[in-house]
Amino acid sequence: MPKSLIRIISTFFCVGYFPLIPGTAGSLAGLGIYFLLKNNPLFYILALLVLLILGFLASEEAEKVFNKKDPSCVVIDEVCGMLLALLFVPYDIRLVVIGFLIFRALDTLKPFPAGRLERMKGGLGIMLDDIAAGIYTNITLQIVSIFTSFKVS
Repeated sequence: MPKSLIRIISTFFCVGYFPLIPGTAGSLAGLGIYFLLKNNPLFYILALLVLLILGFLASEEAEKVFNKKDPSCVVIDEVCGMLLALLFVPYDIRLVVIGFLIFRALDTLKPFPAGRLERMKGGLGIMLDDIAAGIYTNITLQIVSIFTSFKVS
């Protein structure tokens, strides 16, 4: 894969170059995709799968291109994690906001096993901690949606 393509994919079309908070910017990009595709589950799942595959491939090479372990400008992992966080969660803007906040907190805190996953080499380490945070967030949102009066809008 050409270096320019690795840069574009891994930084999610340069969103990762956002100053100070590139991970948050990547998560917001994930929210943008969520809002575009939330009413079409098939396209949502397809987009998520494509982004996961591209994320693993590009982030593996991104460490070489940027000459750094888990470069902060690589945000394809946050995009994928955010999409996983909201997958099959009933739509309610409150759940989306709560999901965003929980995902960002978990991505930062890296509860077990996310911290260990992040220490893996290459693309696995870059991607898997955010996938774990997305799954944790999704489970939390599913429980919240069951036990609250949030209605599907």
